[in-house]
Amino acid sequence: MSSRPLILLSNDDGMNAAGLLALASALRRIGELFVVAPEHEQSASSHRITLSGPLRHQELGDNMHAVDGTPADCVYVALHLKGLLPRRPDVVVSGINHGPNLGMDVIYSGTVAAAREASLRGLRAMAISAERGADLAAVAEHGAGLVQRLLSLETPLSAPVLLNVNYPKTPPRGVLATRLGRRDYVDVVEARVDPRGRSYYWIGGPASAHDGAEGVDTTAVDQGYVSVTPLALEMTNAQQLGFAERVAGHEELKES
Repeated sequence: MSSRPLILLSNDDGMNAAGLLALASALRRIGELFVVAPEHEQSASSHRITLSGPLRHQELGDNMHAVDGTPADCVYVALHLKGLLPRRPDVVVSGINHGPNLGMDVIYSGTVAAAREASLRGLRAMAISAERGADLAAVAEHGAGLVQRLLSLETPLSAPVLLNVNYPKTPPRGVLATRLGRRDYVDVVEARVDPRGRSYYWIGGPASAHDGAEGVDTTAVDQGYVSVTPLALEMTNAQQLGFAERVAGHEELKES
C-alpha cells in the first residue's frame, strides 16, 4: 500500500477541461491521484444524481476515469464502485472550475456538489474555482498547496470539512478565510423560435452585483484575494424553529 495520500479529483467542466488537467498535474506531485470526472460538461448541475437511467464508465488509463453523469454521480461511483479506488480517499478535490463559485453560486454549482457529495460521506473535501482569465497553471500549483495543508491538519470532530476556494483572475494578494457573500444575477427568460416554428427558451443572465461587505468571499475575490469558505451540510434554520412550531400548530393527529 502506498504511503502517499490518496486524492480523488472531479469537476463539472468535463474530463478534458483545462482546469481539471492543470490541477491533476499539480496534485500528482503530492499524492496518489485518481480522476473520476464527467464525460461531458455538467455545469450548474447542482447535486443531481442519476436514478432514472444507467451510468456508463470508461477507464482511460493513468488512473483517469470518465462517467457519463453528473459531478455528484462521479464521486458516488468512485467511492462505491468496487475496485475503482484502491482504498478510501484521504481528500476529495473538485475543480478547477472555469469561473467563480461565490455566494449562492454554491447551490447551483456542480463543482461544489462533487465536493459536497464527498463531505456527505465523511471525507474532507475542497472545491476550487477561478475567475475567467486566471492563470490556471498558477492556480493549480497554489491550490495543490492548500490541499497539502488540508491533509496535514487535524480536522474538527464536529463535522466533515468542506471548503469552497475561489481565485481572482489577477495574481492573488493573499488568502483569506471568508463567509459566503451575495452574488446577484440578471434574471431573464429569453424566448426564441427554432427553424420549425417551435418556441424555446434560454434562462439566466450575467452577474449584476456583488456583496461588498467585509469578510465575505465576493469582496475578497473582488479585492484580489483567494477566498477559503467553510460550508456546512446542516441546513436546518434554527432561528425559525419557533415559527415552524406556529405553522405546525401542535396538532395531535387522530388514528383512523
